[in-house]
Amino acid sequence: MSTVGGCGGGTCTCGGAGKAASTGTMAAVATINGIALHSAGQTPDDAELRELAWAELLRQEAVRQGLLLRHPGLEAPQLSPGDRQVIEAMLERSVQVPQPNEDECRRYYEARQDRYVEGRLVHVRHILFAVTKGVDVHALAKRAEQALLELSRKEVDPGRFAALARELSNCPSGAEGGDLGWIGPHECADELANELFPQKSPSSGVGLRPRLLHTRYGFHIIEVLERKQGRQLAFDEVRERIGVQLAQQSRAKALHQYIQLLAGQALVEGVALEGTDSPLVQ
Repeated sequence: MSTVGGCGGGTCTCGGAGKAASTGTMAAVATINGIALHSAGQTPDDAELRELAWAELLRQEAVRQGLLLRHPGLEAPQLSPGDRQVIEAMLERSVQVPQPNEDECRRYYEARQDRYVEGRLVHVRHILFAVTKGVDVHALAKRAEQALLELSRKEVDPGRFAALARELSNCPSGAEGGDLGWIGPHECADELANELFPQKSPSSGVGLRPRLLHTRYGFHIIEVLERKQGRQLAFDEVRERIGVQLAQQSRAKALHQYIQLLAGQALVEGVALEGTDSPLVQ
């Protein structure tokens, strides 16, 4: 298969193609080296726009290395499964990730032993005030705070939580009085896991959380009904898991550095890439 050099874009002159004239509609479109990441009428959100930018940066680098054909158009093409395999192979060659040794894994374990507890569960119920498109977040938070204040009173009726859950909760569990049953730290949103299964000074208490919990889904009133503390796992039981986790973290950091280097060498317009999370081609 023959390949053509250059940055991979139709506006690139280093691969022999003539420079295309810009259009009036392109001014509002995010571009990488003159290649549009989306159509003029589209308005992707920031996260989606960054993903498009990472993918195009990597595609153009693969073209520069002669691994993919140059795209003749002015808009970034959608990557095929074959394109993604080529890019992944390029990343494997270009990004070297050292494997963690025994001492690194042990230090990681000793600093985070609370993460390695088997059978740690809580029986909880909640009331969810979901943040959806167009909702008045201030008014929603105020209503949630009023409900929490009511439930925090000493004289509150024992059945009031379930009644409010059925009346107010935007979670299907509201029909069951907000009861979520027994859950572990990997069965709920990270924000809830951090509150219900704290890594430092783990709580053994039950009852209402003293404040509203804010997650990606909205505001929660949480009540812990029961707890099971679980069993501390020994280092040898989790050594392999820790090694995989540390290797993944190292790879994510190396990929982030690699693609930031590509971004620094490219003409990036209409999208902010500095300081964003590690780019991974899924």
